[in-house]
Amino acid sequence: MSDSTYHNPYVDQIREFQPEIGLILGSGLGDYGEKLENPKYISYADIPGMPVSAVMGHKNRFILGTLSGKRVLAMQGRFHYYEGIPQSKIVIPVRIMKMAGVRTLIITNAAGGINQSFVPGDLMLITDHINYSGSNPLIGANDDEMGPRFPDMSDIYRKELRKEVLRITEQAGILLREGVYMMFSGPSFETPAEIRMARTLGGDAAGMSTVPEAIAAAHCGIGVIGISCITNMAAGILDQPLNHQEVLDTAAMVKHKFEKVVDLIIENIGD
Repeated sequence: MSDSTYHNPYVDQIREFQPEIGLILGSGLGDYGEKLENPKYISYADIPGMPVSAVMGHKNRFILGTLSGKRVLAMQGRFHYYEGIPQSKIVIPVRIMKMAGVRTLIITNAAGGINQSFVPGDLMLITDHINYSGSNPLIGANDDEMGPRFPDMSDIYRKELRKEVLRITEQAGILLREGVYMMFSGPSFETPAEIRMARTLGGDAAGMSTVPEAIAAAHCGIGVIGISCITNMAAGILDQPLNHQEVLDTAAMVKHKFEKVVDLIIENIGD
C-alpha cells in the first residue's frame, strides 16, 4: 500500500487524537457512532487508497470522539471481501488504528446461528474463529513495523478481555453467549451442507466479516473483543429461506441491548 494511505493530513488527525479504543460497527449498529461526544468525521474517500463500501447503511467514515472519558475511533461502515475488496485493503483501518495508538479493538457483526441452542436476538462473545474465506489479510509482503511474518493466533480474542466483558455484562443482567465465529466469503448465504460442516468443525455462528480485521489486529498487537448479534438461524436449521431483511429486522430489535453492551465495555475496559 502506498505511503500516501498512512501519511496524509486525515490520518495525521487520527494519530494526533491518540484514540485508546477502536470500534468497528456492524449491521444494525451504524448509528452508535453518533453517541460519541465532540465528534470529528473523516470520510474514507478522503484517505488515498482506502476502500469505500457499497453496502446499504454503511456511512463510510471514521468518527473521532469520546465516550465515558475514553478516546474512541469508530468506523461507521466496514468493508467486505464479497464486495471484491482484497483482505489486505479491508484491514487498512486496523493498521491506521495501530499507528494512532489503539490498544483495544471492539468488532461487532451480524451472524447466523449454527449452535442450535442459540436463538435470534442472542449476543455471542467470540472466543475464536475459523477462517473459511479462502484468503488472509497478511498474504503478501510483511510490514515488520506492524508485526512478525508468522504471527501467533492462539489468543486473538484475548482471554483476559473476554473474562472482563462477561463480568461486567453479568453484573448488568445481560446474558452473553460464547462461541466460535466462522467466516465464509459470501455474498451468498451458506448452504445447509456447509452449515452442517461448520457445526462439525466447531463453529457456533457464521458470517462474512470480522476475521480479516481480527487477524490484522492480532498481527500488530491490538487486543480484540468480538461480539456477534445472532440475527437468524443458519441455513437448514429452520425450514425457511434466508434473507437479508431478517438480518436487519433482528438487529434493529436488539439494538438497545447491543449498544448497552458496547457502552459497558468502553466504560470499563482499560480502567
